[in-house]
Amino acid sequence: MIRLNGSYNYLYLIVIAVMSWWLVKLTGSDEFSPIAVPAHSPDYFSKGYTKWEMSELGRPKSKLIADEMIHYSDDGTTHLVKPIMSFYNDKTPPWIIESETGILSADGKDLLLNGKVVVDRAAAEGVRELKIYSFNLKVKPETSYAETDEWAELISLPNWTTGIGMKLTFAEPIHVELLSNVKGNYETK
Repeated sequence: MIRLNGSYNYLYLIVIAVMSWWLVKLTGSDEFSPIAVPAHSPDYFSKGYTKWEMSELGRPKSKLIADEMIHYSDDGTTHLVKPIMSFYNDKTPPWIIESETGILSADGKDLLLNGKVVVDRAAAEGVRELKIYSFNLKVKPETSYAETDEWAELISLPNWTTGIGMKLTFAEPIHVELLSNVKGNYETK
């Protein structure tokens, strides 16, 4: 058995390293170019998205559900398909807002619900059911507030009211205001 001197082992390693470097130069694979990423491209997404927010007391404050959620890193926005936003409070049933699509701002303070919007609050003891139909609702989840410049219809049977522009506060004290062209049909006892 022939035993090689340690210096030959180093020589073999140097020869292998030089040959590897030469092959890399020969193939041109040492030149890496960055991949061009479109300016507004998603960095993550989810199908069947759900996000809960709890109050200081550990009770549900709000819930956001969407069929699809896509987050964009360039502006930090989150785009939603068929979002449903629920606002919870202790005195009334939850307010549930549904729309076709939505965009949540990077800081989570503004939710723009696009297309047809339905706001629903179920009936409970001392509280009548209320349905609101509108378009393009701007929601501020932190303050339980929403507004639109579009047409809105409020239905709390047997009464209904329509108008252009609306402001709505979901938390106590609950407040609904139609801004212009207000018309209604009210049943008197």
